[in-house]
Amino acid sequence: MSYTAAILTISDRASEGLYEDKSGPVLKDLLSEYGLEVIDYKIIADDYDKIKRELVGFADKKISLVITTGGTGFSPRDITPEATEAIIDRRVPGISEAMRVESAKITPMAYLSRATAGIRGKSLIINFPGSPKACKENFEIISPFLKHGLDTINGRDKH
Repeated sequence: MSYTAAILTISDRASEGLYEDKSGPVLKDLLSEYGLEVIDYKIIADDYDKIKRELVGFADKKISLVITTGGTGFSPRDITPEATEAIIDRRVPGISEAMRVESAKITPMAYLSRATAGIRGKSLIINFPGSPKACKENFEIISPFLKHGLDTINGRDKH
């Protein structure tokens, strides 16, 4: 059985059409190459309630992996981690810790990421940075253990 994925780009400018979302398409390609079926992709503004609503909607559809891109920095509008933490059942700090530590080998600015990860129902939700380059680097970091995590959440590996 294959897993499904959804991408949620969170950007005021991209949602208004003032900026082309480049991270979402990069993630879509990476997820497809990894063997996940990307069944949903949306661009929304940095709005706490909208982010929560979309994440809950994806989890209610039982989408296996939900990746957000954007809204993980220090700007007052960067609220993706807070919205994510508000709707998850269980945190998965190791994922965001690995992303920060490994990314910091490329740029020390990675330590400024506030990204989080967690589980809601049978969905794994991971916050990614808004940069296409950082999205690619971070996906490469988590890809060696991602399938095992999805298998475990879905009861295919009773580890």
